[in-house]
Amino acid sequence: MSLPKEDPQKDPQQNPQKAPGTDPEPGAVSRRQLIDGRLVGADATFASLNPATGKVLGHAPEATEEQAREAVAAARRAFDTTDWATDTELRYRCLDQLHSALVEHREELRELTIAEAGSPRLLTYAAQLDEPIELVRYYADLLKNRSLVEDMGVVEYQGQRHHRWVEWEAGGVAAAIIPYNYPNQLALAKLAPALAAGCTVVLKSAPDTPLVTLALGEIVARHTDIPAGVVNVLSSSQAAVGEVLTTHPDVDLVTFTGASPTGRRIMAAASDTVKRVFLELGGKSALVVLDDADFKGAATYAAYMICLHSGQACAITSRMLVPRRHHDAIVAQVARRLERVPCGDPNDPKTYMGPLISERQRDKVDGMVRRAVAAGATLVTGGEKAEGPGYFYTPTLLANVDPDSEIAQEEVFGPVLAVIPYDDDDDAVRIANNSIYGLSGAVHSADRERALAVARRIRTGTFSINGGNYFFADTPFGGYKQSGIGREKGVAGLEEFMERKTFGEVVA
Repeated sequence: MSLPKEDPQKDPQQNPQKAPGTDPEPGAVSRRQLIDGRLVGADATFASLNPATGKVLGHAPEATEEQAREAVAAARRAFDTTDWATDTELRYRCLDQLHSALVEHREELRELTIAEAGSPRLLTYAAQLDEPIELVRYYADLLKNRSLVEDMGVVEYQGQRHHRWVEWEAGGVAAAIIPYNYPNQLALAKLAPALAAGCTVVLKSAPDTPLVTLALGEIVARHTDIPAGVVNVLSSSQAAVGEVLTTHPDVDLVTFTGASPTGRRIMAAASDTVKRVFLELGGKSALVVLDDADFKGAATYAAYMICLHSGQACAITSRMLVPRRHHDAIVAQVARRLERVPCGDPNDPKTYMGPLISERQRDKVDGMVRRAVAAGATLVTGGEKAEGPGYFYTPTLLANVDPDSEIAQEEVFGPVLAVIPYDDDDDAVRIANNSIYGLSGAVHSADRERALAVARRIRTGTFSINGGNYFFADTPFGGYKQSGIGREKGVAGLEEFMERKTFGEVVA
């Protein structure tokens, strides 16, 4: 069974308009939003482009502020007047159905993710699709097996015996706002724990990848028993819809993944109604190569990490800190590997790095590289817009980077690695911590204890030792400092969507 494709000629609400200077790809379609159990369009649409070709892939409804309010009202009603929040058996069954439906439609979602996000096919077998689908299974099983009651025992107090316990209950109506880079991972990392917790959700897609997220909404509507209003999915290219979700008094909590400046604005907007806010924001993570490390192995790790989804990932190590006396040798090793990274058509199973998401993002990356060179960094390789259609940018290596410069401090979100020399371990830790961010990091060393000593001094929420992977369904993910508040995935990810209620009673 394939994902339904809506015919715009049969729907007067849909009026796809070709974006200026672009041509639609064959089979370009429109998708629908999910509001209060109904798949609906909007009076206007906006185009979603294939970043590998620059052509129109399809059209998404341009949600209005009124539709955003309707979605919040539906979520509020479903939370307040149905037993969704208290019926764990229903929630388990619905999550089980959602997982099965995602598995059934996996290949259609794979093709859509490759086309809309520009993701290499290779990556869809991991964090772009297959792993997020299993997040749904993880949270279904966690709901089934985890007790929602914590017994605190009995204490004597003023001549009486008092029994205390804590119950976990749903946090309420959740607004979830996601960016474009990993649309399935980001949507399901919010949706699955929220549903397991008993929340109702209004999910807003990213403007650059609306079709993937709307497809998830269609699957919810058509293949699960999730009641009307429990899941609502909106698409919009306008900031006003997000503002409704972050300020509406009927929204209890906001979960956002994206840039730190936007996260700060969301915190401010949510403060008037004292909403719970948890944020997964930007990063400028450091890879520290100690002087006893395998330089070839570290160079391979650095090159392939910075090219992962064209550098469009918040936790990648975009700063490489190397011993000053080995700087040139390590730079040469990294350059050779960057020049061999398979780049090109994301449909090709051999491609490791595809395009950036848009011309706007490519211009931003190119501008930062040019300013870095003007500020004194050495351009070793890359630094060019690739010829031909699509938004490709060559893997780029900058050496002798000033640790206080823009390219070392600001998130690029592109395949640009900045190499920074350091003097000793203390200097490396100082430079690594010289950032407003604290999302991730890595260290390479032949001495495990030395590596751990460095890792434990760097203030980040996640860390890789000698290439170790920390990103799994059961491990919490999030950052320190301006990289965010709270954690996604694992038990911690479930608890972000829940409240604790403490009880006490007098017992005989």
